Amino acid sequence: MSLAAEAEDAARAYAQWQDAVAGVLAKSRRVDPAELGPEPQRLLETTTYDDVTVAPLYGVRDERDEAPLPGEFPFVRGGSSTRDVNTGWLVDVRFTGTDAASVNERILDALNNGVSSVWLGLGAGAVPVDALDTALNGVLLDLAPVRLDAGADAVAATTAVYSVLDNRTDVEDRAAVRIFLGAAPLTSEFSERPDVSLAEAVELARAAADRTEAVRALTVDGTAFHNAGSSDAEELGAAIAAGLDYVRALVDAGVPVAAALGQLEFRLAATDDQFQTIAKFRAGRQVWARVAQVAGAPEAGNAPQHAVTSAAMMAQRDPWVNMLRTTLAAFGAGVGGADAVTVLPFDSALPAGVLEVSEAFSARIARNTQLLLLEESNLGRVLDPAAGSWYVEELTAQIAEKAWGFFQEIEAAGGYRAALESGLIAERVAQTRARRESDIAHRKFSVTGVNEFPNLAEKPLPVGVAEAGASAARYAAPFEALRDRSDTYLASHGARPRVLLAPLGPIAEHNVRATFAANLLAAGGIEAVNPGPLDLDADLSSLVGDTGTSVAVLCGTDTRYGEQAGTATAALRAAGITTVLLAGPEKAVKDAQGDDRPDGFLTARIDAVAALTDLLNTLGA
Repeated sequence: MSLAAEAEDAARAYAQWQDAVAGVLAKSRRVDPAELGPEPQRLLETTTYDDVTVAPLYGVRDERDEAPLPGEFPFVRGGSSTRDVNTGWLVDVRFTGTDAASVNERILDALNNGVSSVWLGLGAGAVPVDALDTALNGVLLDLAPVRLDAGADAVAATTAVYSVLDNRTDVEDRAAVRIFLGAAPLTSEFSERPDVSLAEAVELARAAADRTEAVRALTVDGTAFHNAGSSDAEELGAAIAAGLDYVRALVDAGVPVAAALGQLEFRLAATDDQFQTIAKFRAGRQVWARVAQVAGAPEAGNAPQHAVTSAAMMAQRDPWVNMLRTTLAAFGAGVGGADAVTVLPFDSALPAGVLEVSEAFSARIARNTQLLLLEESNLGRVLDPAAGSWYVEELTAQIAEKAWGFFQEIEAAGGYRAALESGLIAERVAQTRARRESDIAHRKFSVTGVNEFPNLAEKPLPVGVAEAGASAARYAAPFEALRDRSDTYLASHGARPRVLLAPLGPIAEHNVRATFAANLLAAGGIEAVNPGPLDLDADLSSLVGDTGTSVAVLCGTDTRYGEQAGTATAALRAAGITTVLLAGPEKAVKDAQGDDRPDGFLTARIDAVAALTDLLNTLGA
C-alpha cells in the first residue's frame, strides 16, 4: 500500500471515530450530533496546569520526527546509551538519624537488599558531620553513589567526605566513585531552607572539578518549586533558570563551561500522574541540553536526574493509598529516564509511630516498590520505553515548550536571582497552587481516600499531626483539616458530627444521590445516618431525636423532588431539623417557597471544602 493510500485510510478511520464520538456525546447531552460541530472530540480534551491540552486520542496525525538515540544530544531519550539494562535506574534511599552507627547498619542492610544509591542526611538533626566515616563504614564507594544532604553544613560535610575518600584503601577505580555534595543555595533560598552561600557553593564546585573521583557539588532542587505548588513546566523552567545561574557563577570564577555544566545534578519530583512524569523527565533533559548548546558545550548537557516521589501528593488520611501513588510515580520516573529514584515511605507525611508500623517496614515497602518494578516488571531493561508513543512524544514536546517559555520569562526579568527577589517565581507558583486547590476543593482533582472514597472509620490521628507534613503544600491538607475538626469533636462527644440522610422513594431512585451525599460528607469527617426511605406520613420527631442532628439531606431523583421535596422539607423542619439540604441541583425545586424550600444544595460542582466547613460550623464541630 502506498503512503498516500495509508494516509487516506487513516483519515477515513479518524473521521469514523469522530462520528462515533459525536453519536455518544449527542446521546448523553440529548442534542443533535450536528450541534456539536465539526470537531466533537474537542469536548473530551483536558487541560493540565501548564495549559497543555491533552487530546482523547493520539495517532499518526500527531507523529513527530524521531528523536536521536539515548546518549545523544539533546538527550531527550536518556543520558546514556550504555546504561546497564540488568540494573536499570539506581534505587536511592535517604537515610537520617543522629546515631551514625545505627544509620550505618541500616545503610548496609539496604545495600544488601537491593538499594544501589545512598542519600545521607548530615548536620543538624541528622548524622553528625564528624561521624561521616562511621556512617559510610563498609560502603563500597565505587559501587554505590553517595548523595550528601547537609544544608548549611555542606562545606564541613565536603571536607569530611574527602577525608573518607583519601583514607580509603578499598577503592580500586577512583573514577568510578560518584559523590554528590548537595549544595543547593539557589533553590534553598526559594524554600527558605538553610544552606551554604552561593560563593561557598562555587568554591565547592571548583574544588570538586579537580578531584579524581566523579564529584558534583551542586544540586538544582526542583522539588522546592513542586512542593510549593508549581506545575511540571514551572518546576522545570525555574530549575533550569537556577542551573544557568550556577553555570554563570562558575564561569565568572574561571571554571570552563563544560566543567561548570559537569558540576550540576537536577532533583525533580515524580507524581502519580505517570504520563506527566514520564514526559517531564524527558522534557527536562531536552531543555537543559538546549541551555548547554547555547552555552557552547552541548556534549556536557547531560546532567544526572534524581527523581523523588512527590511529598505534596502524600496524604495523612488513608495513608496506605500512598503506596499506589508512589508506585505510579516511581514507574513514571523510571520510564522517563531518571538516573536515580527515591521513593518516600508511604507514611512520610506522618510522624514516626503514628500508624503503629515500624520504620523498617515502611522503608522496606518503599525499597521493594522499586525492586518490583525493576526485577519483576523489568522496566529498566529497555531504554526510553515510551519513545514513539504519539501521546508521550507530544506531551514531552509541549511540556518542554512551556518550560522553555517560563525559563525565558525568568531570563527576561534578569535571571533566576532577580526573578526570585522580585517575587516573579513565587507569584507564578502561587497562582498554580491556587488553581489546583480550587480543583481539589471542587473535587475535580481527586485525592483517593481524602476527597473521594474517604474511610471515616479509620483511627483518628493525634492532635498536631498536621504540622508533620507542612513542608509541602500537600494536596490533601484542606480536607484533612476538616477531618481533624471531626476527630476533635469525636474525642469530646464520643461520636462524629452527624447528618440525617432523608431518602425519597425506593432505593433504585435515591441510592445514587444518597451514596454521593455520604461520600461527600465523609470527606469532611461527617457521618451520614441513612434510615432508609423517608415515611412522610409518620412522625419524624423520634427519628430526628435518635440521630441527634439538626441537619438533614434529601436524596432522590429530580422527579421525586418535584413531587415530595417541599413536603419532606416542611416535615423535617417540624421534627426539629433546622437545616435541610438537597443532594441535587436547585432547579429541581425551583418553585419551592418559604419553609418548603431547602436551605442549600449539594452537587458535584460545589466548593466542597467551603460547604463542609459551613456544615461543621453548623454542627458545632
